[in-house]
Amino acid sequence: MLALFDLDNTLIDRRAALETWARVFVRSRGLPPDAVSAICGQLRARAYPENFARLGGALRLAEAPGDLWQEYVDGIAQSSRCFPGVREGLAALRAEGWTLGVATNGAADIQRAKLSATGLTSLLHGVGISAETGFRKPAGGHFEAAAELCGTKLSADGWMVGDGPETDMGGGRAAGLRTAWVAHGRRWNDGLPAPDLVVQGAAEAIERMRRSV
Repeated sequence: MLALFDLDNTLIDRRAALETWARVFVRSRGLPPDAVSAICGQLRARAYPENFARLGGALRLAEAPGDLWQEYVDGIAQSSRCFPGVREGLAALRAEGWTLGVATNGAADIQRAKLSATGLTSLLHGVGISAETGFRKPAGGHFEAAAELCGTKLSADGWMVGDGPETDMGGGRAAGLRTAWVAHGRRWNDGLPAPDLVVQGAAEAIERMRRSV
C-alpha cells in the first residue's frame, strides 16, 4: 500500500526551524531583533533562491543572494526536527510492507538537505519534489510522479498525508488517494470536501492508517 507524505509542517517542524535559523542569522549580522519577524514573514510560505535577492536588499546585506541561499539551506537543515513519533511510525509502516514516499513542493537542494539531516531519507522508497518533477501540488502530475519515484503507481487504497487543505487534501483526493489532514489544532474549512481523516500530527495519521488495513 502506498503512503505519500508532505514534508514541511507534516513530517518536520519547518516553522520552528525557520524561526531558529532567523534568530541565529539576525544575531550573526547584528540586525535589530524585529528583523526576525520580517525574515520569517518573507520565507514562511515558501523559500527559493530568488527570495534572497529581495531579502538581501531589504536588509542591506552585502552577500550575494546565492551565498545567502546556501547559508539558509545549511542552517535550516541543521535546525530541522521531525515531529514526535514520525520516524518510528514510518519505520513501522515500512516493516509492514507499505511503500512510502514524500510529495513536496520546494527547491530540491533544501528539501533533500532536510530529509537527510532528519534521517528520513533511508525510510522512504522515493521522494517527489516539485522542482524535480516539474509539477507543483495540487497538480495531479506531481502525485503521479511521486508514486513512480517510489516504484509504484497511484491506487485507490493509497494515502496522502499533509497539512495543506488545497495542496495536499484537494490534490490527493483528485489524484484518487485517501487523505489524512494534519490539523495542528486548526478547524477544517467547511467550504472544502472533508478529508478521510483529521489528525493532530503525522504520527497519529500513521497509527490510524495502520489500523485501517
